[in-house]
Amino acid sequence: MAEPGIDAVQQIRRWHIYASTDELENYAAGAVRRAAKQAIEAYGGFNLVLAGGNTPRGVYARLAAAPSDWGHWHIYFGDERCRPQGDAARNDRMAREAWLGRVPIPPAQIRSIPAEMGAVEAARRYAQILAPLEQFDLVLLGIGADGHTASLFPGRSLDGAEVLAVLDAPKPPPERVSLSAARLSRARQVMFVVSGEAKRGAIAAWRRGDSIPAAAVAPPAGVDILLDVSAWPECCV
Repeated sequence: MAEPGIDAVQQIRRWHIYASTDELENYAAGAVRRAAKQAIEAYGGFNLVLAGGNTPRGVYARLAAAPSDWGHWHIYFGDERCRPQGDAARNDRMAREAWLGRVPIPPAQIRSIPAEMGAVEAARRYAQILAPLEQFDLVLLGIGADGHTASLFPGRSLDGAEVLAVLDAPKPPPERVSLSAARLSRARQVMFVVSGEAKRGAIAAWRRGDSIPAAAVAPPAGVDILLDVSAWPECCV
């Protein structure tokens, strides 16, 4: 069951609530596939930004199980942890294990953040990679219990460059690379995928209009926030 709503603030928000995590992941995977089909038909390619963390793993596994015109997919990452290539903590490793390593997307079209080079150099190089691309077709994001998204944390600068070198993240590892809120907002569609009781406080703050990092991503078309019912705060029922 989906229950959409719109908050008329600077960031346009459409809330969608699902009865279970399984239902949430199925819908999210279907939404990604539909966005890919539309972009490929309209523009000849699909530019997708992936979220890290544990929440999207089930979505990625569902994408791996469905057919698509993989040769036209172009994959980018919203953030990465400064760990060696192949490290278990890296977002690109999770995405490859759950999905990317199981489908025939051309390797040159999977553009990982070279975070093994350190935050400053990796941010510089990823900015060069993104420079020719004016707009993403779809950006996938999650939200942390503190309201962070990608590696944009409360109390830290969210903009200033298209790709940010994060040197003092409050969660390990402290060095990360993240697309800025402004760069994430340059997208035809932005979709947050959120599950679990631990996210209720952040969702309640978002609903109140608090200045959490997730609220700074404001594309012209607004954002769709997909939640399972366990992440929906009791104050909003």
